[in-house]
Amino acid sequence: MRAAFLDRDGVVNIDRGYVHRWEEFEFVPGAAQAMARLQRAGWRLVIVTNQSGIARGYFNEAQFQALTGRMLQALAEAGVDAAAVAVYHCPHHPHGRVPTLAVDCDCRKPAPGMILRAAAEHGLSLADSILVGDKPSDIAAARLAGVGRAFLVHSDNPESVVALAKADVDAVFDKLTDCVDMLLSAADWAQ
Repeated sequence: MRAAFLDRDGVVNIDRGYVHRWEEFEFVPGAAQAMARLQRAGWRLVIVTNQSGIARGYFNEAQFQALTGRMLQALAEAGVDAAAVAVYHCPHHPHGRVPTLAVDCDCRKPAPGMILRAAAEHGLSLADSILVGDKPSDIAAARLAGVGRAFLVHSDNPESVVALAKADVDAVFDKLTDCVDMLLSAADWAQ
């Protein structure tokens, strides 16, 4: 089974920095519909997101889970089978204020841990999968995990501009919708 690994902040929702309340959450225009199209075309949706705000003490695990629940509900309302969307997050940061989370880990992108765990737990073919991110760390994680193709989308995050210059990407798009349009029109990736 192939997957579309998606970064959250900057790809699925507008990156406003440490988004942890539903009132702050806003989908990138067209992202939910693009996710529904990918799913209908046979892609397993897997969100892989660094959430260092938990380690930094800006919000807690319960707040992250509550926001994730609301996001999945909104995706369901947009036609996504939310029960089939896997969400993996890394709550760590080596300089965090929460001692148990202030660690170097194998899941914080650019490390590939979240992707590898998702592949093992869901029987995913990484070589047949894609990743869509907006930062160099997203692309590096895809490459380290052996994901078939890695795409970059523009976001308001300053690292997105850096990614354009540094990342080894297969293509660059303005937003997820444009990436999905290309994928679903390319014969070798549409099936």
